[in-house]
Amino acid sequence: MNEMKRADPQPLAKMATGIEGFDELSGGGLPRNRTTLVMGGPGSGKTVFSLQTLVNAAHQRAESSIFVAFEERGREVVANALTFDWGLPPLLENQIYILDAHLSPTVVQSGEFDLSGILAILKAKKEQINARWIVFDGIDVLLRLLRDPLLEMREIYRIRDWLMDNDLTAIVTAKTDRQTTEIVNYGFMQFMVDCVIRFDRRLEDGIPTHRLQITKYRGSDFSSGEFPLSFGRSGIEVAAPEPPEIIHDASTERVSAGFERFDVMLGGGLFRGSSTLITGAPGTSKTTLIGKFAEAACQRGERTLFVSFDEGADQITRNLSSVGIDLHAHVESGLLRMYSGRTEARSAEEHLIKLRALIRDHQPRCMVIDPLSAMAKAGGIGAARAVANRLIHLMKDSKITVVISALIEGNDPQAEATDLQISTIADTWIHLSYVVRGGERNRALTIVKSRGTWHSNQVRELVLSETGPMLTDVYSAGGEVLMGTLRWEKEAEETVKQKQRRAEFERRQRDLEFAEADTRARIKALELDLQRQQAELVLCTLDDEARMLSSSEREHELRRMRGADLPIDSEPAVVPPGPVTPRDASGSGTRNKAGQEE
Repeated sequence: MNEMKRADPQPLAKMATGIEGFDELSGGGLPRNRTTLVMGGPGSGKTVFSLQTLVNAAHQRAESSIFVAFEERGREVVANALTFDWGLPPLLENQIYILDAHLSPTVVQSGEFDLSGILAILKAKKEQINARWIVFDGIDVLLRLLRDPLLEMREIYRIRDWLMDNDLTAIVTAKTDRQTTEIVNYGFMQFMVDCVIRFDRRLEDGIPTHRLQITKYRGSDFSSGEFPLSFGRSGIEVAAPEPPEIIHDASTERVSAGFERFDVMLGGGLFRGSSTLITGAPGTSKTTLIGKFAEAACQRGERTLFVSFDEGADQITRNLSSVGIDLHAHVESGLLRMYSGRTEARSAEEHLIKLRALIRDHQPRCMVIDPLSAMAKAGGIGAARAVANRLIHLMKDSKITVVISALIEGNDPQAEATDLQISTIADTWIHLSYVVRGGERNRALTIVKSRGTWHSNQVRELVLSETGPMLTDVYSAGGEVLMGTLRWEKEAEETVKQKQRRAEFERRQRDLEFAEADTRARIKALELDLQRQQAELVLCTLDDEARMLSSSEREHELRRMRGADLPIDSEPAVVPPGPVTPRDASGSGTRNKAGQEE
């Protein structure tokens, strides 16, 4: 038997609202040509949500729509909508039609009333402008005027049938009871519609918060939790959940943390797109390091966003200028955008939505937040922790290099962890502390961790001056690192000792040079005396040889003159050539008249 071939599931057709975050929650927007019920208490954002959807449809897809106002008058709806930057007036001419259906109780109660006449008007208008959307705002107001449950249900079904016949994507708004959060007497409406969205406004730790929840969506998957929303110049923004899988690019590019010695401690600087947490007690110069990082980023020509809480931008700029950090010039150039928020004015989630908008507008490559721990005052520590984690992941997704400060309070000078518990997800953790000794308080900097890079494990003294922050050289004595005046005193003492050692060395060097010179002089004198004696010896030898030669010559000459025989061992005398004189028999030669021998 052949198995029946299963058809592939067809996704539900949807119409995007264009509202930041909501389309992600709903999987694409509201169901096309079906009805959505939007309910909530007064001031929760029902009307803004509905009208903003129509405006976005007109701007983004040129879709026309009809807005039926049962609670407010049409001119009041327009006046309220003009507070947003929607560009509404041109749309009212041919794309958004607002029908003022506000009725007084006397008109409704004077006789039998139904919506047939209004629906006929709406059908004609729908065909005239080719409307794709329709909003029934405040339907509960009209139904309460009928004062008959049967009539109320009849009119609701009439609207439902009319919507189905006219192929319109509809939004119906209704108020809920403050205690039960249900639509008073009209709970059955939730079963009639295809999508139900609940708006809520409440106080959390004294902070007003707005929440949105999709409680029903036929034929579609959706995020069912409660999600915060905020109101800004562009209307509603919803904080959509983060994706379940973490996928971040890991860059090997380095950027400066602010100044050279700090970069050396970090093994060459911070990684591009990384997150850095700076913790410390009040006054440990967290803002100074953050300001130095922002200044360095602007000097590289990178767009930077400076977010501060509970301190004005002008005051921060002035304070940083006292330690050689000039942010004013970069603000004027447009590279640096400074935003100062009051933490208790919004919930933590609303602050996150605001930061998203700032990032979207300024498109920064670098960002600083000072201090993020102030979020704890905006609706509780739990919400602040969630926002801090989501914010860091947002920076990584956007490839923004971010430096965040967090305040550490308490009496334990060794405490490093923060209440926000974000040190585990931050890539680099810098801790600033005080070293109190000898009646003096000095600032110390240490790197707790820095993922993916070598970093220094030294505790370095952080010094502030008019030229900016700097890290001093590591100075230890007796195995202990000294800072401040103790270091100055020890250095002064060592300087004196070094000068004394230098003076003693120079004295000994001079003595050695003198002894060396004296020795050389003595050696020179001895050499001269030796040369004199050698010369005398040579003279004596020459004189002796001369005497010996002279004596031998005289002896030979005498022998020759005397005619004596030469010694046997001596050479014969050399007789000069000449006539030989005959000798007599006696061997004597002849004599002359004078009796001399010839």
